[in-house]
Amino acid sequence: MDLIERFKTEAKQARKKIVYPEGDDERILQAAQAVTEEGLAEAIVLGKAEEVEALAKQAGAKLDGVAVIDPKSSEALGRYAAEYNRRKPEVSEKVAARLLRRPLLFGAMMVSVDDADGVVGGVANATARVIEAGGLAIGYQPGLSGASSFFIMVVPECLGEKDKTLVFADCAVNVNPSAKDLAEIAVASGRSAKTLLGIEPKIAMLSFSTKGSASHSDADKVIEATKLAKEIAPDLAIDGEMQGDAALVERVAKKKVKESDVAGQANVLIFPDLDAGNIAYKLTQYLANASAYGPILQGFARPINDMSRGAAVDDLVAVTAITAVQAKQS
Repeated sequence: MDLIERFKTEAKQARKKIVYPEGDDERILQAAQAVTEEGLAEAIVLGKAEEVEALAKQAGAKLDGVAVIDPKSSEALGRYAAEYNRRKPEVSEKVAARLLRRPLLFGAMMVSVDDADGVVGGVANATARVIEAGGLAIGYQPGLSGASSFFIMVVPECLGEKDKTLVFADCAVNVNPSAKDLAEIAVASGRSAKTLLGIEPKIAMLSFSTKGSASHSDADKVIEATKLAKEIAPDLAIDGEMQGDAALVERVAKKKVKESDVAGQANVLIFPDLDAGNIAYKLTQYLANASAYGPILQGFARPINDMSRGAAVDDLVAVTAITAVQAKQS
């Protein structure tokens, strides 16, 4: 089964509530209609009702079964502002109410207080704003202090498998992560692999060096990140620093690494910076004819995902299914 179809099947079983903050974009309304008709989730669109309905009519989208909420006039605004103030006492309820009139933050707050299960946005907002809303209203998983992203890479005829599934991180968000950042990316990616793919993660911290074969501050960062990641999540199988072949190829791992429960069998690859991660996923996608699904945001306590501003309706539907599956375990 195609991976997205698998996610759709799981989403139909989960029946989660997904909120779309950008109700002023016709693609959102068309996606909400498709999601509702396919039974992937309960769709909630944010925006002024009459404006949303007019745009839906113009876009040929039916809103039957789709909830439309205006953050500025919602009865929940006062409750959300009070909760925001409770969590962040330095922000008064009055200021919180003003902030929460912004659809992205309102949508994230809906998820935070269990009025929805996930957010899909970004078609009309920059990635930084989506991440900011998630950080302010939803917060992060235990042991984590920031967001990152990952790609699911399905590589055909790879290392003895017909379709080998790997997680690549971070390929889209953190440009030059510190050792602490890198450790958190590793932990978040391992948790994502478990939640979304149902696999037992074996996390390789990648470098140009394998277990001290080279000496450089860049390799030292990965060594430190490996140590920190193990401290944050001792339940996860994490090892490094290691080169890509040592991570993936068993015969190479036997020569380069003495003892490891990751080397030669890694399924989660953590790249030392955005240069490496972004280049690697694109090379894998085009040279190995791999399918690349992402970037998918991770690290938040509850799911919030960012879309490209050029995203198509089908992309929104697919990410909605992914978000719903993420929400099952959050």
